[in-house]
Amino acid sequence: MAASPHTLSSRLLTGWVGGCVWYLQRRAMQESPHTFVHLFRNVNKQWITFQHLSFLRRMYVTQLNRSLNQQVKRKPDPVASPFLEKTSLGQAKAEICEMRPLPPPSLPLSRKPNEKELLELESASIIEGSLDAGKEMKDEKHWKEMKLQLDDLPGILARLSKIKLTALVVSTTSAGFALAPGPFDWPCFLLTSLGTGLASCAANSINQFFEVPFDSNMNRTKNRPLVRGQISPLLAVTFATCCAVPGVALLTWGVNPLTGALGVFNIFLYTCCYTPLKRISIANTWVGAVVGAVPPVMGWTAATGSLDAGAFLLGGILYSWQFPHFNALSWGLREDYSRGGYCMMSVTHPALCRRVALRHCLALIGLATAAPVLQVTTWTFPVISLPINLYISYLGFRFYTDADRKSSRKLFFCSLWHLPLLLLLMLTCKRPPAAGGAGGEPRT
Repeated sequence: MAASPHTLSSRLLTGWVGGCVWYLQRRAMQESPHTFVHLFRNVNKQWITFQHLSFLRRMYVTQLNRSLNQQVKRKPDPVASPFLEKTSLGQAKAEICEMRPLPPPSLPLSRKPNEKELLELESASIIEGSLDAGKEMKDEKHWKEMKLQLDDLPGILARLSKIKLTALVVSTTSAGFALAPGPFDWPCFLLTSLGTGLASCAANSINQFFEVPFDSNMNRTKNRPLVRGQISPLLAVTFATCCAVPGVALLTWGVNPLTGALGVFNIFLYTCCYTPLKRISIANTWVGAVVGAVPPVMGWTAATGSLDAGAFLLGGILYSWQFPHFNALSWGLREDYSRGGYCMMSVTHPALCRRVALRHCLALIGLATAAPVLQVTTWTFPVISLPINLYISYLGFRFYTDADRKSSRKLFFCSLWHLPLLLLLMLTCKRPPAAGGAGGEPRT
């Protein structure tokens, strides 16, 4: 039996609708996992955004209330002695309560604060104490104007004039005066020592005035008065002038013009030649050796009034002695001299530094032998001075071969006692004056 057209159209419509429903169901089943994952990711993104907003809110509150931010600072050291026993926690809390007895305003007076409130008071007092300590430390780090105390002035001026070096200069001048032939004149000797000491103080003060920016870079000289600002440059120059003028006047009119001229020459050589040459050439060591050789010559001319062979002999001994002394000292200070910008033999020519030191150690033996030939000492002096001259020559040879700090230190410390002992031996072996009175007048 054939189907009617109406029945056929209804069947077709029902089939199309069912196909659409089946297609939609199938597509929903295929896309449901992707939709779920997408929704889950959106939820995660929203959760992370919420955490970020919460963090930003806390940061904003912290910036508005800085007291909520924990400040970690070093606890100030206790004032009490470390040998005393530490107090217990209960005693510490009692002391804190005694120092800060004010309770919070919200608490009633009849109720005692509990342990939590005590801990809050304790932490607040510790934070305030650390803040005060931090302010004090910041105030201490600021530059402060140094006030010169009158009681500290002698010590500052003594360091400005290099009092130890000045004492060595005066002692070598005295040795030259005592070794000169002729009678010993005490007033002339005192005037010579005083004038030479004042001239040395003036030269050393001017030297420090010129070398302030370079001394500040060296560990050995960074604590000098001008570098630390203990005195003003004007005061240093004034002090140098007040030493130079009377010193040269005493040597010129109190002793003799030749000694005064040598004093002026030595001040000029030290301040205007040796000081700037230290940053230019290694020749400064030889110029500095001449500066150290002039004081015994001044002592000789003060006693005799003339430049004799004995004066040049004493000058030669001081000249040669300074090379093992200074070269050994500068060997251990090479880093300092390099940092300060000084052109020293030990920095730029280390092999030459050791060679020159050994050469002049051996020269001391020859100079000691020449002393009796020039009628300064007897022939006993070369014999009794030979052991110490051989010993310093041996140390100079070890310094030349080893080239280390240990050998340079031994040579330096040997030079400290070698010179006084050598001059003392010369004085004990001084040739007696000839009959008829040899030598010139003490003053001319």
